[in-house]
Amino acid sequence: MALPPPDPQFVLRGAGAAVHTLHFSCRGESDVPVLFSGSENGFINVWNLKTHRVDTTLDGHGRKSVYCVETMGGKDRLLSQGRDQRVCLWDLAEGRTAVMDSVCTENVGFCRCSLLKVAQGRWLMAMAAKALEEVQVLELPSKTSVCTLKPEVGAKLGMPMCLKLWQLNCSSQPLLLAGYEDGSVILWNVTMGKALSQLVCHQEPVMSLDFDSEKAKGISGSSEKVLSIWSLNEQQNLQVCKTHRLVNTGISDITIRPDKKILATAGWDHRIRIFGWKKMKPLAVLNYHTATVHCVSFSDHKTPGERLLAAGSGDHRISIWSIYAHT
Repeated sequence: MALPPPDPQFVLRGAGAAVHTLHFSCRGESDVPVLFSGSENGFINVWNLKTHRVDTTLDGHGRKSVYCVETMGGKDRLLSQGRDQRVCLWDLAEGRTAVMDSVCTENVGFCRCSLLKVAQGRWLMAMAAKALEEVQVLELPSKTSVCTLKPEVGAKLGMPMCLKLWQLNCSSQPLLLAGYEDGSVILWNVTMGKALSQLVCHQEPVMSLDFDSEKAKGISGSSEKVLSIWSLNEQQNLQVCKTHRLVNTGISDITIRPDKKILATAGWDHRIRIFGWKKMKPLAVLNYHTATVHCVSFSDHKTPGERLLAAGSGDHRISIWSIYAHT
């Protein structure tokens, strides 16, 4: 008989609004893991996972919803993106809480930007551009434009909905996977500014995707009842491997755990689903929230037993799960 799904290890309350993005930072001088959350009320909370309380609240998006938070190296360098059409860069060292720099996106969608470290102190950032179907890639912290990725004339892809920058190793060319409103995923070569492959994965907009560069395999979700699993062959062509049917419609977020063994999905049906990544075997349905789960994030703690899963919801709560032992 299957084990019953676990209860949350603990719940963080006090976000004060729907939680739209989460990001762990476990690698730093001190080993106390930190969780960043971005909320609909425009605040970024820095949660101490030992006390289960907010250590710092950052206010840089004019009370407009924050839907992407990422660290750049350590937990003191932070990037956040909000509905105020700005990407803010923060330096939180020595207790600072002011925005250090910002980039205007001029994009009104909900497409989270994607970050990739390309050298010490140098990052690429992909974001939806002002023009409807375009993606802009900048280098940070210089904010230099690298390229603008434009689909072929008449392609009718609609807006980019989700982005994932990646590279096979530090000497290979950076690549971008972009999911679009028409349900397709495109692989772009960022250096050449050119589309390498396109695959229609869904009949509805691609809401979220993640990619495992070691296995050259990715997964995407939409507003439908289907998860699409696809791969990249050596000719850099995308192809569908299989699809997994869900009980209920709507996936807001998908993330593959750093060890590439399991993945988690955030559902419109208030549930978090855990799958084995190798064969997409359903492992658990985590049922705690009373509204849409908007985001899921795995911690990268050095000790496997201390790794956690966080889920943020429209019910203003963040559930923290210890599912390492259960998988």
